[in-house]
Amino acid sequence: MAEEFNTQGMLDMYLFENQQLIENLQEIVLDQKDADCFDEDSINEIFRTMHTIKGSSGVMMFDEITAVSHKLEDVFYYLRESHPDNVPHLELVDHVLEVADFISAEMEKIENGGEADGDASGILADLDAFLNKIKGVTSDKGKDAAEGTAEEKPADAPKQFYIAPMASAASHFYKIYITFYQDTELVNVHAYKAVYGLKEIAEDLMYLPEDILTDEESANEILENGFKILLQSQSSEEEIRNIIGIGYDIENVDIYECSASEYQQGFDGTTIPFQIDLNASVQQIQDKAQQNQKEGEEPKKIAPGDFVIQSKEPGKAKKLAKDKPKKQEKASFISVDVAKMDMLMDLIGELVISESVVLQNPDLKVPGLMLDNFNKAAAQMSKISTDLQNVIMSMRMVPLTNTFQKMNRIVFDVSRKLGKDIEFEMIGDTTEVDKNIIEHISDPLMHLVRNAVDHGIETKEEREASGKTERGKVTLSAKTESGKVWIGVQDNGKGLDREKIMAKARSQGLLEPGRLESSYTDKEVYQFITLPGFSTNDKVTEYSGRGVGMDVVVQNIQAIGGALEIESIPGHGSMMNMKIPLTLAIIDGIVMEVGDSSFVIETGVVKEFVSVRKDMMIHEPNGDEFVMIRGECYPVMRLGEWYHMNDYKTDVEDGMMLILEVEGQNICLFVDKLVGKQEIVVKPIPSYVKKVKGLSGCTQLGDGSIALILDSAGLLE
Repeated sequence: MAEEFNTQGMLDMYLFENQQLIENLQEIVLDQKDADCFDEDSINEIFRTMHTIKGSSGVMMFDEITAVSHKLEDVFYYLRESHPDNVPHLELVDHVLEVADFISAEMEKIENGGEADGDASGILADLDAFLNKIKGVTSDKGKDAAEGTAEEKPADAPKQFYIAPMASAASHFYKIYITFYQDTELVNVHAYKAVYGLKEIAEDLMYLPEDILTDEESANEILENGFKILLQSQSSEEEIRNIIGIGYDIENVDIYECSASEYQQGFDGTTIPFQIDLNASVQQIQDKAQQNQKEGEEPKKIAPGDFVIQSKEPGKAKKLAKDKPKKQEKASFISVDVAKMDMLMDLIGELVISESVVLQNPDLKVPGLMLDNFNKAAAQMSKISTDLQNVIMSMRMVPLTNTFQKMNRIVFDVSRKLGKDIEFEMIGDTTEVDKNIIEHISDPLMHLVRNAVDHGIETKEEREASGKTERGKVTLSAKTESGKVWIGVQDNGKGLDREKIMAKARSQGLLEPGRLESSYTDKEVYQFITLPGFSTNDKVTEYSGRGVGMDVVVQNIQAIGGALEIESIPGHGSMMNMKIPLTLAIIDGIVMEVGDSSFVIETGVVKEFVSVRKDMMIHEPNGDEFVMIRGECYPVMRLGEWYHMNDYKTDVEDGMMLILEVEGQNICLFVDKLVGKQEIVVKPIPSYVKKVKGLSGCTQLGDGSIALILDSAGLLE
C-alpha cells in the first residue's frame, strides 16, 4: 500500500513537520534538564509530539519510528495520568533524547534517499524497563511484561483498519465529525493520522471518505465537508479527544455518542447533533446552526437533546463567548529548496551588475544630452532592485536559535560523560544570519563549545580547590555590528595557560628566531592554538588532544570572510569570538581608485571623508605617519604603499583620507580618488590567487572592470 500513496510531496511534508517537532522536543527537554521533574505543560507537549510523530510515521510505514514514538508516548501517558512520585528525571531526559536522536538519524537516512532501517529493539527494551520501574513492577515481572508487550503490539502496522464488531455491555457508539483548517496541506494524511490513532481503541471503525490514501481528491472533499468517523469502542469521549484533539491542523472535533441502532444506520442515518462549544464565539455558533439547517431537507424545531453542551471541569468558571479573543489568522508557509534560493540570489546579483553597466554607460556622458526622463526611470529601477534585494535577503535570513539549541545538547551530553556540572546560557539567539552562514559555522561552533566543556571548565573538585563555588558555565552569545555578526563562546573555567602554550610553541619551532618571548602579546600567543597539530592536552580524549579541530575552525570561518579572536583571563575563563559577515551576497560599498586599480570598502565602517593639508601630517622616525584632525591623532595607512603599487599619489593634498572605525579603533586610509557609493555583489577571490592580507573578496564594476573588496579588520591587524 505504501507505493499507492507515498508520494514525494507527502514525504517532504512528513520530514519537514517531524524535524520541527523533534527540534521543539529537544528544546523542551534541555530547558528543563536541571529541574526536578517535567512540569505538566511539558509532559502534555511531549505526549502530543510523540503522538503526532507516531501517527504520521505509521501512515508512511516507518515501523521502527512508529514503535519508539509509541513507546515513549506510553511513558508520558502514564506520567500524565498517574502522576507517579520519585521519577528519575535525568534518566527520563536521557531516554527522551535517545528517542529523539534515533528518530533524527532515521529521518536523515530517509532524506538522503536511504531506508529507515535502524534497529529500535534496544531503545524499546530500555523504555519498557523504565516504564515498569516507575510503575513499581519488579524486574522479572517487568521482563515478562516487556516480552508480552512486544508480542501483543507488533511494530508492523496492519494493512486494514476495519475491525469486526464485538459489542459488549461496556461498548459505546460514537459519530465523530472532524473539521480541518482550510490552509492545511495534505489534509487526507492528517485525517488518516486520526484513524491510525483511533484504531488502537476501536472495536469497530469506519470513515468517510473511504479512499483518503489512494485518492488525492479526497483532500478537497474533507476540507469542504469534513471527515466523518463511526467508532465502536469501550473508551470514553475524553479519551477519544486526547487522541484526536484540536491542534495546528484540526479546527474542531464534534463527538456524539449514539445508540447501537443509530450507529448501524451508518453515515446516512441520524445526523450528528450540533454541539455547542462554550469557548466558541456567538458568530461561530450561529454560522454552524445555519450550516446544519442547509444540510437538512427542512429546518426543524429545536427539541431537547438537539444541542449537546460540552461541559467544563467542575469548579471552573465558564468563559463567555464575547470574552474569548478572536483567533489569529495562521501564517502561510512554503518550503523552498535552498539551492533555488541561491540561484535566485545569483540572478539578483547579476541584475545589480547589469544595472551598474546601464547607469554607468559611457554613452550617457556625452555633453548636451537631456537625461531627465532617463534619470527618473533609472531611479525607479534602482528602488525596485533594492527592494528585491531586501526581500530575498530577508527570505534567506534565519535565526540562530536552532543552532544554539544544538549546542545546548552538546554541552549536556559532553558534561555528563566527563562528570562535570555545567550550566548553559544563550544570549541573542534570535539574531538572524544568512542560511549559508549558518551551514558554515555549525561545525566550528560545535568544536568551540566542546573545547570549552573539555579544556575550559574544571571538574567539581578542581573548582572547589581553586575557591570557585559557582557552577561551571558556558555562554553562547550573538550580536550584529557594522554588517558583521559576532558569535562568542565564553566559559568561566581555568582560562588559557600562556606559559604552557609558549612552551609547546617553542618545542614545535613556531617562535620567530631572535624575537624575545616577552614581546609576544597575549593575543599572538593564543593564536598558536589555531595552528594545525597544536594541542596542550597531554592526554588524548574523545573530544580533544589530537591537535586537530581549531585549525579547521579557523579555515571554515576564513572561508566565509570571517575571523576568530581569542581572549582569556587565567583562572577566570576564556572567550572565543567568531566575527563573520552577516550575509554573503550584496553590500553597500564605497568605490575608490589607487593608481590603476579599484578598491571597495563597506560603507558601514567609513566614519567620514577628509581632505588634509601637509601641515596636518606627523612623521615618526620609524616611518609611521599620523594626521591631526580636530585635535585627534589618527594613524595613517597609504593603500598604494601597503600593496606596493605603482603610480599612486604620494602628496596628501592630491588624494583623500577615509576615517575608518573598526572594533573601537580608528585609522585613516589614504587613497587617490573616490568614485562613489555603489551596491556591490560580493564574489570570492579565486582559489588560485594567494590569500592577501586585508582583502576579503572581489566584485565587478559597471564598466566591466574588477575591484578588490577591502577587509577593514584585516588592515588593522
